[in-house]
Amino acid sequence: MITVDTTTTTLAIGSECTACGACVLTCPTHALLPAPGRPSLVESRCILCLECVEICPRGVISELAREL
Repeated sequence: MITVDTTTTTLAIGSECTACGACVLTCPTHALLPAPGRPSLVESRCILCLECVEICPRGVISELAREL
């Protein structure tokens, strides 16, 4: 499992998401919740393990630098 600094990085879910649910099912901290259109990210739960990035069949989840 890869981990990323959560103080400088977050996740972005692209508009091309089909809400297949693969990321929701794989998230070990339940930081991704099912929602219409695309999953909702609960940032306080996300440890940026990037499991969702790896499992996404469309490749629409990516790391995003936080604005400081």
